[in-house]
Amino acid sequence: MKKTIAILMTLSLLAGLLAGCGSSAAPAASAPEESSVQKESTAETSETETAEAETEAEAEDEENYNTGDASLDNPRNGDEIGERELLVVSFGTSFNDSRRLTIGGIESAIEAACPDFSVRRGFTSQIIIDHVKSRDNVSIDNVKEALDRAMNNGVKTLVVQPTHLMNGFEYTDLVNELAQYSDAFEQIAVGEPLLTSDEDFQAVAKAIVDATAEYDDGKTAIVFMGHGTEADSNGVYAQMQTVLKDMGASNYFIGTVEATPSLDDVLKMVQEGDYTRVVLEPLMVVAGDHANNDMAGDEEDSWKSVFTAAGYEVEVILRGLGEMEDIQKLYVAHAQAAIDSLK
Repeated sequence: MKKTIAILMTLSLLAGLLAGCGSSAAPAASAPEESSVQKESTAETSETETAEAETEAEAEDEENYNTGDASLDNPRNGDEIGERELLVVSFGTSFNDSRRLTIGGIESAIEAACPDFSVRRGFTSQIIIDHVKSRDNVSIDNVKEALDRAMNNGVKTLVVQPTHLMNGFEYTDLVNELAQYSDAFEQIAVGEPLLTSDEDFQAVAKAIVDATAEYDDGKTAIVFMGHGTEADSNGVYAQMQTVLKDMGASNYFIGTVEATPSLDDVLKMVQEGDYTRVVLEPLMVVAGDHANNDMAGDEEDSWKSVFTAAGYEVEVILRGLGEMEDIQKLYVAHAQAAIDSLK
C-alpha cells in the first residue's frame, strides 16, 4: 500500500514529523481556524513581499557588477530523475559565480554524499528565476515546477533540503507548499535549515573562525553581516554572537542589514576594542546584492564606507557561506538526517 508522509502545516509540528516519519504514515493535519490562517498569511505575505522587493533590487543592482558566466552553473532541472530525488531549495541569486560556488557547491556536496538520489534544484524567488532567464537564457525551476517535475517523473521518495539559514517565514512557506503534495509521493522528508541545533551553531561558528584564521592577528575585528528578519528567528544572530564569545572568538562580531544587531550596534561594539583593521564578510549562503552593495559598496552608508570613515583599515571578503566546505558538510548532514528519518 502506498505510504504517505504528510507534512504538517506548522513548524512546531514539523519537528515531530521529522522525528517519526520513518516508522509510520502520519495523518494529514487538520486545517487551522480561519483567524490563525489569516494572521499567518499576513505575516508570511509581508515577509515574501519584502524578500521579493529585495530580489528585484538585486536584479537591477547586479548589472553594475561582473556576475560571472551563467553557463558554468548547473541548473539541475533535468528529467529522468528515477524514483529517489533530493530537491535542494534555495532563495536564489542572480550573481552567477556566487550561485555556482555556493548553492551549486552545496548541491554537488549532497550529490557526492547521496549517490542513490538524483539531486535537483528549486528556487523560491520568481524574480530571480525570471531575471536569470531573461538575461542569460538559463531556466531554473521554482518549487512548484520542481515538485511537478518530480511527480511527472515518477519519483516515489522525495527528500527536500533547504539552504535557508534559519527556521523562519520562508521555511514555513516551503513546508506549507510541500503539504499540497503530501499524497503525490510515497515518502517525503524535509531537512533542517543550517542553524537549527546547538551543534549547528557550534559547527558554523567553528567554520567561519577557521575560514578567517589568517586575519586573526589581535588587531583585527572580523565582522559578519547577516540579512536579518522581523521573525522571532532573528535571534539566531545574537545566539551566534554568544557562541563565538564562549569559544574565545571575542574579536568576531555579528550584525544584520535589516534587523538587529544593526550596523550601528556592531560599530559600537568594535569601537569598544583596540582594533585598527576590520574584515567584512557576509553571514549569508550566497554573496549577492547585499554582500556586493550593502556591505562592500562605495556608497557612504555601506558597511565598508562606515567603518572606513570611523578610521579603520577595511578589507572585504565576498564569499558566501555556501562556498565553505565545512558549511557544505553541515548541509549534507542535515540531508542525510532527513533520509535516515525515512528508514
